Amino acid sequence: MKILFIGDIVGRPGREAVKALLPKLKKNYKPDFTLANGENLASGKGVTPKIYEEMIVSGIDLLTGGNHILKRPEVLTIIDSPSVKLIRPANWPKEQPGKTFIELKKNGDELLVINLEGQVYMEEPAESPFVEAEKIINRRKCKYTLVDFHAEATSEKRALAEYLDGRVGAVLGTHTHVTTADEKILPHGTGFITDIGMTGTIDSILGVKKELVIERFLSGEKKVFEVADGTVELNAVYLELNNKGLARKIERVREKH
Repeated sequence: MKILFIGDIVGRPGREAVKALLPKLKKNYKPDFTLANGENLASGKGVTPKIYEEMIVSGIDLLTGGNHILKRPEVLTIIDSPSVKLIRPANWPKEQPGKTFIELKKNGDELLVINLEGQVYMEEPAESPFVEAEKIINRRKCKYTLVDFHAEATSEKRALAEYLDGRVGAVLGTHTHVTTADEKILPHGTGFITDIGMTGTIDSILGVKKELVIERFLSGEKKVFEVADGTVELNAVYLELNNKGLARKIERVREKH
């Protein structure tokens, strides 16, 4: 099974880059499934029904979430729909709306995609991602399984990957918007990278206008962030899973638009 996973798409510039670059990437890699983290799609925070549809039409099969995924109230009109391929972290409180995993089907194969959020340095109340991952994996028992671990701490991301090594095809880190150079296949066959990175404006701070972020550090005041314009870099990971559901290849992908 071949999978292309695009890192956090930040605002309109990120969306436009995906629409422009994805046809070429699909031609080159021929993925069975194309996934992306979509928690920053709408002006850097959250996603709306219109933007969700825009990304699906562009060729993305499923959008994963993170700490910002429910920031737009409009998303509540679609997030529980069985036909909508959008998930939020599974280890959030159960009363939160939204699906926490989805099984994608193609040519007789199924890919289970799980979304989890870290507990270290994150503001949202979240239960143990280790416990929740165990519950879902034991309950669903799908040969092909992928985890988007939306977390801040590099140690927590690596620890979860080691814990799940040999039981899932890959644990892919999102959230920091900074690509790490540590993609690898762990001893028992799970693919891992600490963070895929973002799909957003290069001349920015995490996709946001630089001056606004600098001013927050100088003044201590919480400014309203705005997505930066300019040349965009798309960061993604290309995965190949063998017939046992484990990784045989993991490769960083980087394209400019």
